[in-house]
Amino acid sequence: MNNLCGVLLAECIANRHYSPSQADDIENIMLTIACMQDDLVCRISHPEPGMKAGAFFRHLNDDMRKQTNDIVDQLAQLS
Repeated sequence: MNNLCGVLLAECIANRHYSPSQADDIENIMLTIACMQDDLVCRISHPEPGMKAGAFFRHLNDDMRKQTNDIVDQLAQLS
């Protein structure tokens, strides 16, 4: 999770370097990435009570995938 968020942030920094006119949009995406990372790390550290481990981690993985795809789509729209 941390590595994925780091790669997404690096992509944002590169985009901000090459598209300074879109700096505000890119910074908003960077904030979204930071919030996503915080949320995922908190959730992985504290599984939901009563939920089976396999189901919990599948749900967490699905959420991570969906949020990542949304961020990549936002970055693609800026290009």
